[in-house]
Amino acid sequence: MKLPYKVATLLYCFNERDDVLLLERAQEPNRGRWSPCGGKLHTDVGESPYACACREAREEIGLALTPGDLRLTGLVSEHGYQGNAHWLMFLFEVTRRLTVQPPPHAEGRFAFFSRAQLAELNLPATDREIIWPWFWRHRGGFFAAHCHCHADGRNEWTIEESVIRPGG
Repeated sequence: MKLPYKVATLLYCFNERDDVLLLERAQEPNRGRWSPCGGKLHTDVGESPYACACREAREEIGLALTPGDLRLTGLVSEHGYQGNAHWLMFLFEVTRRLTVQPPPHAEGRFAFFSRAQLAELNLPATDREIIWPWFWRHRGGFFAAHCHCHADGRNEWTIEESVIRPGG
């Protein structure tokens, strides 16, 4: 299937209680669903995934980060997501803890949630099915996964790399 390929970063930010910061998206993709903040790379200027993550943190949550504040936790590729595009997403855990909830942004509104609360939220299907469980399992390690998103709504997942750290 010939579709545009989009490259993005997602930022997994936590507060002192280890609650995760999520954005209720006001725009597509995933309008009305809760997801980590982040955004598309400026590929036309050769922006790196780390530079994109730092830029998005500054723009969306007002946090000045350096690449040293980021830990690459996952790499997810999605084939034909919602029939609109192929995605390559870099999942970064922000190692600095947030002390305040960011104000609403043009992209949506923010809130902190405990790990248990995620089960009650309106999350994108691929996040609920695989990405969140694999993020928790690989926290402190790394995973790479591919999802073939079918037109009938089925998702076929393949884990391509898995590094689990003890206690992670």
